[in-house]
Amino acid sequence: MTSARSVRPTARRLGLAGTALGALLLGLAAAPSAVNAAPAPTTPQAAPAPARAATPASINGRLKVCGTKLCNQYSKPIQLRGMSSHGTQWYSQCLTGGSLDALAGDWKADVLRVSTYVQEDGYETDPRKYTDLAHSLIEQATARGMYVIVDWHMLDPGDPNYNLSRAKTFFTEIANRHKNKTNLLYEIANEPSGVSWSKIKSYAEQLIPVIRAKDPNAPVLVGTRAWSSFGVSEGATESEVVSKPVNATNIMYTFHFYAYSHRDEYLQTLSRAADKLPVFVTEFGTQNYAGEGSDDFTMSQKYLDLMAAKKISWVNWNFSDDGRTGAVFKTGTCDRNGPWTGTGSLKPAGVWIRDRIRTADDFPTS
Repeated sequence: MTSARSVRPTARRLGLAGTALGALLLGLAAAPSAVNAAPAPTTPQAAPAPARAATPASINGRLKVCGTKLCNQYSKPIQLRGMSSHGTQWYSQCLTGGSLDALAGDWKADVLRVSTYVQEDGYETDPRKYTDLAHSLIEQATARGMYVIVDWHMLDPGDPNYNLSRAKTFFTEIANRHKNKTNLLYEIANEPSGVSWSKIKSYAEQLIPVIRAKDPNAPVLVGTRAWSSFGVSEGATESEVVSKPVNATNIMYTFHFYAYSHRDEYLQTLSRAADKLPVFVTEFGTQNYAGEGSDDFTMSQKYLDLMAAKKISWVNWNFSDDGRTGAVFKTGTCDRNGPWTGTGSLKPAGVWIRDRIRTADDFPTS
């Protein structure tokens, strides 16, 4: 196991009865294994961006939430499609000038999600180091014309209020440094779990004003209950969010799914929620809830078809060479520094998702 990501979704599926077992497993997987451990992360060095006549960020400009949609500078609904990094404390070597050139140019991605883990040897161990790393990746993605989701990857403990003070410090600096950019979105709580919607709502209503004080215009993405499933993984529904939304404007709610495990109940939840709320799928995989095992491309395509029809933006997990099937690159690609372009270094899930990101965007401008 290379991180607690391989265990966290297992606890999700066990439900309340499996909490103790899930906690034990999470403890066993708190760090990368000796076999697959990544080298100590270093801040990626900025590289010259490839010339592009037009980029997603230059075409669409500053984004805003309009009704239940994400809209561009022309107030037209759009759909962004892209990739999430793995935890930057483990896989920063997968985020290089070459790999980001490939993501922007070869994959034609619209958005990069920069995942700063809070625990699991992440931000709390060295706030300066991981804030600087986030700064660097924001700058590099911006130079390549992509949007950036600044992902505060809280995971365990599942109550985001545990990290409220840290989140205020992190987002204050990030928002202040990048407030003049028009390509940022702030994801303030990756996957809340074992906590009520009212507590998540309270957290959001305390943190959003901190971001708005520095960057008043960027969309904010709010995690939902039960690992950002709108509560489905803990027996609830999207109705609690619909009836008691966060008291803030220009926000969206996040939904995560793993297609092999999360079947029609989850698909229908996403469909219903997107009719009433602005939704951004900031994480999904074609595998099981642990991001491993067999790919279910048929079920995944059902989700993608729904998201295309309703213009729900999405980000796939993950742009690394982690040993699990959900990481797009074959193991060892990052340590060899590529090759990054084409499909030779990609696992089947990587080939599949690259092909779908590469299809033409529909960015209306008039």
